Amino acid sequence: MLSAAVVAVVALVAAGCGGAADTKDATASGGGGGAKLSLVAYSTPQVVYDELAPKFAATGAGEGTSFTSSYGASGDQSRAVESGLPADVVAFSLAPDITRLVKANLVSSDWTSEPHKGIVTDSVTTFVVRKGNPKHINTWDDLLKPGVQVLTPNPFTSGGARWNIMAAYGAQLKQGKTPAQALDYLKELFTKHVAVQDKSARDALQTFTGGKGDVLLSYENEAITAQQKGEKVDYVTPDQTILIENPVAVTTKAKPEAKKFLDYLWTPAAQTVFAEHGYRPVVESVATKFASRFPDPKTLFTIDDLGGWDKVMKDFFDPQNGSVAKIEEAAGVSTAS
Repeated sequence: MLSAAVVAVVALVAAGCGGAADTKDATASGGGGGAKLSLVAYSTPQVVYDELAPKFAATGAGEGTSFTSSYGASGDQSRAVESGLPADVVAFSLAPDITRLVKANLVSSDWTSEPHKGIVTDSVTTFVVRKGNPKHINTWDDLLKPGVQVLTPNPFTSGGARWNIMAAYGAQLKQGKTPAQALDYLKELFTKHVAVQDKSARDALQTFTGGKGDVLLSYENEAITAQQKGEKVDYVTPDQTILIENPVAVTTKAKPEAKKFLDYLWTPAAQTVFAEHGYRPVVESVATKFASRFPDPKTLFTIDDLGGWDKVMKDFFDPQNGSVAKIEEAAGVSTAS
């Protein structure tokens, strides 16, 4: 039998990040030895991977495996790996952060041939509000009410922020507005109502639960995690929102055990742990089991409905010419990545 994981928390400045990432050594002892894998991930699923690491080490496939983990803003983490941060497994907020590593020959170009096209969990963009929703924030239009302060991370460091922006933009289109009107919505939102743009989704949640702002744009799973921790928040999923798809991959230099861990993440056991922490499972049997917890929004659209990530990254998030970059610059927010 394996012992419980012993977790030691240390601080590390990740190479190429321009900021700090949380790192952990999760060591599981066992008679079979085992590899030490490096997991580099975005900030929000830390609590899940801290639970899954020892569970995997307790399986026959993972016996004795231990982990060194690093967590931070998705874009920062991807750039850190590109710049030399060791990684066997990478788990990011959105596909372009994997694509960056494909272009650097650090992840195979066929990573989407894995189960569920390399997507390990789903979520949706939601509104995290104060307990009781005192400002009655239920729709995208409510975010533009006089005096409403909105929090969302910086889209040039955080993958979650990019999902939030595309959710807001796409929602306008689904309401019948033109692309120009949808951009006008983003301009008003960011120049008049967004009060703080933290580096990552987890940092943004901490700022919100610390008392700043009226509503936080966030992953549904972050809202559920906050409630599980006893934070006095509610959340509202607007009628129009985006399907968030979170990718995972092994690197080209990964140890053989990394692929076994990847396979484990799509098992019903692992998917159940994700679901218990508020992530929408991608394995159908587990999704059916948790269907009542994750109701379908009235209008759910995908990034492909907006042209796909290649087009979105160019049109919205190009640091020089992207429409969101220009909005952020007008708001006095850094677009440096």
